[in-house]
Amino acid sequence: MRRLLVALAASCSLMGRMSHKPPSYIAAHIRRVLIDGGSAPHTIDVQRFFKHEVKSRGWRTPELRELAKRFRRTILVEGGLSYLIQVADQLFAGEVVEEKAFAVLLLEGMTPQFGPQEFKLFESWLDRITSWADHDGLVHYLIGPMVVSNDRYLSRLTVWAKGKSVWHRRAAAVALIQSTRQHKNFEHVRAMTELLLESSDDMVQKGLGWLLREAAKANPEETVAYLMTIRDRTPRFVLRTACETLDSATRQRVLGGPRSRTIVKNS
Repeated sequence: MRRLLVALAASCSLMGRMSHKPPSYIAAHIRRVLIDGGSAPHTIDVQRFFKHEVKSRGWRTPELRELAKRFRRTILVEGGLSYLIQVADQLFAGEVVEEKAFAVLLLEGMTPQFGPQEFKLFESWLDRITSWADHDGLVHYLIGPMVVSNDRYLSRLTVWAKGKSVWHRRAAAVALIQSTRQHKNFEHVRAMTELLLESSDDMVQKGLGWLLREAAKANPEETVAYLMTIRDRTPRFVLRTACETLDSATRQRVLGGPRSRTIVKNS
C-alpha cells in the first residue's frame, strides 16, 4: 500500500508539468514510477504464469489499475483524450508486462469515445505482442468492446483469422468474447470457429476454447447444438474447454463418441 501511495503522489506531481511536454516524456515518467514502486518478490510470482522469460516490475493488477486511473484523470485534465492515447501508444511499445498493461488500463472503459482511427491503432499493437497477457488485455478490454459497439470492425476479425500471426488468430476469437456475453454476433462465433479449428497452436486453441466456453454460458442451447456438429473435427482441448460450464450430462453428450484430434503445438 505504501508504494502505491508514493506512486499516486507521483501522478499528482504531473499537474502543471505537462505543458508543451511530448507524450514520450509522460510515458518515461510512468515507467520510472513503475520501476520505483515495483516489487522484486512479486516479479518472481509473475514469471510463473509464463513459459518464457518476461520483463516485469512486480505490480499487482488492482494497484496498477488504481494508479492508471489517477494518471488518466491527470493526463485528461492537462492534455485531453488524444494526448492520453499517445501516451498509451508509447507505453505499449515497450517489453515490460506492466507497461503494456498500464497502456490498456489508461484507456479501459473509454472505448465509446473511440472510432476507426483508434481501432486501427489498437490493431497495429497486435504486432507488438510478446505474451498472452499483453494480447488478452488489449483485445479483451479495448478491441472487444469496440467490436460489440460497431459491426464494421467484424470484417477485420476474418482477416486476422486467416493470417499467419498466432496473436492475430487468437485475437479473432478473443475479440468476440465481449459480444458473446451480450448475446451478439453468434453467427460470427461460428464463422471464426470454422476458420480456426485447424490451428494446432496452443495459444490459438486456448483463445478459441475460451470463446466457445463463453458462448456456451451465454447461449447454451445453440452452442451445444453447434458443438455437436463439429465435435469430431475439433481439437480435444478446445472441446473440453468449451464444455467446462455445461452440466455433466450435456458435457458427456458433447465429449462422447469418436475422440477429437489432440495435437497441440506449444508456442
